[in-house]
Amino acid sequence: MPFIRVCAYADVPEGEARKIDAEPEAVALYKVGGEIFATQDRCTHGDWSLADGYLDGEVVECTLHWAKFCVRTGRALAAPAWEPLKTFPVRIEGEDVLIDFDGGAALAE
Repeated sequence: MPFIRVCAYADVPEGEARKIDAEPEAVALYKVGGEIFATQDRCTHGDWSLADGYLDGEVVECTLHWAKFCVRTGRALAAPAWEPLKTFPVRIEGEDVLIDFDGGAALAE
């Protein structure tokens, strides 16, 4: 599957997250320092949207049980989550954000 347009770059506010309902799975986009990162939207500990979490720099905190993840790498940073998030390659073309869903991967822990 090639890169797919998911939204406009301007649709993701700096320092915030945005949920994108997409197939094959929902993703969370984060804009940090002008750079866009994409992870699976669901926390690996509890079935909860990370786009509804708190973003502090490159760290998103799940509001359900306070697990923390690095949005750049997907690495789990705080219990109760131990399993990393799947991350997706992102490309910006003009004003569009594109994601490669087939290129998604989780870190080996």
